[in-house]
Amino acid sequence: MTFLAIDVGNTRLKWALYDAHRPGATLLAHGAEFLDHIEKLAEGSWADLPVPQRMLGCVVAGDAAKRRVQEQMELWDVPPQWVVSSGEEAGLINGYDHPSRLGSDRWVAMIGARHHVLAQGPARPLVVVMVGTAVTVECIDAHGRFMGGLILPGHGIMLRALETGTAGLHVPTGDVRMFPTNTSDALTSGGTYAIAGAVERMVQHVIQHCGEEPACIMTGGAGWKMAPSMTRPFELVDNLIFDGLLEIASRRFAG
Repeated sequence: MTFLAIDVGNTRLKWALYDAHRPGATLLAHGAEFLDHIEKLAEGSWADLPVPQRMLGCVVAGDAAKRRVQEQMELWDVPPQWVVSSGEEAGLINGYDHPSRLGSDRWVAMIGARHHVLAQGPARPLVVVMVGTAVTVECIDAHGRFMGGLILPGHGIMLRALETGTAGLHVPTGDVRMFPTNTSDALTSGGTYAIAGAVERMVQHVIQHCGEEPACIMTGGAGWKMAPSMTRPFELVDNLIFDGLLEIASRRFAG
């Protein structure tokens, strides 16, 4: 029962084909395309794939991008299904004021993170950080309730904003330094520490609210860049959204 998982982000489409729709399934193939190149999938990296029997995805790039993906999927006879955030799914309770307005990528990643932690031991509070075009910092209590989260600009957005609004500054290729002594390092370090500071603040909020140290998980294409600059231990988990999609699929497609 081959299963295709798709994550349509703000910049890229990421996909993975598994041999089953369950956690721990074997990865058969995977890839990524920039959104401008979605139309190449059917004749490119998807052309020789085993035909998926099931598909589940999440999309934050809008309905137009979703339609373009679905057009590429017409080479297979598989109905496209997309996750929409809800009040509860796969053991996670949605505390957002309007649950359906929570970004589906955030919802799916939290489901993946929660079950990742449960597989390691007893339930505990959790902070989930996704570092991509935007950065999200989510808080989940030990009972599986999403308490709320932050959204802030990713590195690229911060640096482009500075370049646009400040004369003489250009997007740098600097390094993260404790005490930057040139503009490129100052910009790179400033963006990195801004994200790290927001995460640290949310960890402190969780400790105050829940009375215990949370497990901390980081994911996203730029997560590896942030990990060395964090103020507390974080587990870096690749493809957390795919883990969440597998968890959801195991329930939706059961039987």
